[in-house]
Formats: sequence, C-alpha cells, structure tokens
Amino acid sequence: QAQLVESGGGLVQAGGSLRLSCAASGRSFSSGAMAWFRQAPGKEREFVAAIRGNSANTYYVDSVKGRFTISRDDAKNTGYLQMNSLKPEDTAIYYCAARNLDAVRTGIWDYDFWGQGTQVTVSS
Repeated sequence: QAQLVESGGGLVQAGGSLRLSCAASGRSFSSGAMAWFRQAPGKEREFVAAIRGNSANTYYVDSVKGRFTISRDDAKNTGYLQMNSLKPEDTAIYYCAARNLDAVRTGIWDYDFWGQGTQVTVSS
C-alpha cells in the first residue's frame, strides 16, 4: 500500500529554518509530481510548492518564493522542503502529496496520495 510520511516539523523562531522530509513507500513516485501543501488553523489547505518527476521543474506560491526550496531524491523515494527565513504566518500543518501524473497541479483534488502532516510553528 502506497504511503507518504512527513517528518521534520517543529517549533522555530522567526527567521529560522526547518527541513521537511516526505518518505514514500509501497511504490515508486519518481514518475509523478510531488507537492507540499499547508493548512493553518481555520483556513483551507493551500498549495505551497511542487516538483515534477526527475526534478525537471519546480513551482512555488508567491508567498514562499526565495525562502522555500522543494527537492526530491528519487533513489531514496523521498521529497524535501527546505524552509528558510520562516515567518509566523508560515505556521501550519504541512502535508506532502504525490500524483501519478507528471504535470504539476495546485489543487488538492489533483493529488492521489497524501501524508498525515507535520506541524510547523514559527514564533515571533
């Protein structure tokens, strides 16, 4: 059974950094796009970043451009989200997602597999 498991969340001060990991198991995700979404309390889940298979292209929401970097290591079946210069408004549960197709999409309904989420809290 395909499964995604996030790790690396935690509490950090504003300006700090965290690196989230998304370990996939049960099947290879190398041919499809992977993405990170986040959901803050009382808000809808929103797209953060995505990467195509073979790391061909990356895409970011404007609010994280220049601060976050998405990457993947298909040999390890693992995706990453490096988050620098964190702000209190980045506080949310961060979810890893993967889809069977390579084309990047920003909608939650476009992704076939989801992790359980990892909490990121940025204090001011």
